[in-house]
Parts: sequence; C-alpha cells; structure tokens
Amino acid sequence: MYDGDSFYTLTMWGQIGLGFVSLLLGAIALGFTWLLVQRRPLIIRVPVWIVAFITFVWASPQGYYTYYRMIFDGLPAQSVIKAPPPPEEIFALLTFTGPVTLSAHSAGVLGWLMFVVAVWPQRRKCRNAAD
Repeated sequence: MYDGDSFYTLTMWGQIGLGFVSLLLGAIALGFTWLLVQRRPLIIRVPVWIVAFITFVWASPQGYYTYYRMIFDGLPAQSVIKAPPPPEEIFALLTFTGPVTLSAHSAGVLGWLMFVVAVWPQRRKCRNAAD
C-alpha cells in the first residue's frame, strides 16, 4: 500500500527520527486541543477541534522541514508554510480519501484522535468540595 512512500527513502535512523518527530508533533497537537477545549461546552469543542486540526495540517510541514534540514545537507533555511489547506483537503484527510501516503493517513488518524480529545466528557469540579 505504501511501497512508493518517501518514508522508505530514509535510512533506518532517519525513519526512527521521523517517527519521533511525528509523535512529538502529534502529542503537541493533542495537548493543544485538550487545552483549548477545557471547560467549554460541546457545541464549542467541535469547532475548536476543526480549527486545531486545520492549524496542525497547515503548520506542521515547518516542523518536518526543520527535521529534514537536520538530516539532509544543503537544505536552505526557509518557511514552507503556505496558505491554509482548503476544506476539501481536510475532508480528504479525515475520510482517508486523499493521497495514499503514510503522512496523509497519519494526519487523518491524528485528526480523529484530536476529535476524541475534544469531545471526551469532562469532569466538572464541585465548587463546594473540600480540598
């Protein structure tokens, strides 16, 4: 399924590093989503999830490019962030109908994990509870 994916052009250590970078960026995205939805009603948490996921898809290429600059000689210091992704790209990522790549499918999985974080029931602390 992923035979031609660029991930397989990396060395084993490059793949391990890219996996680590992906886990780190994913954890940041999940934590960011969790922070943004705290004590918000569900009707607000879903739009927050959408905006947080779009922000991840839009900004994360810079994090990956920074990693590639560390492992490939000669890549210039530059911004690779372009215009925000159009709605159809976000929809394709979340429905796994976009490119058949590890990065697209991983982004789709992360998007749904961010959704779970956003809509997960939150415990409300009782104001009169003894500390």
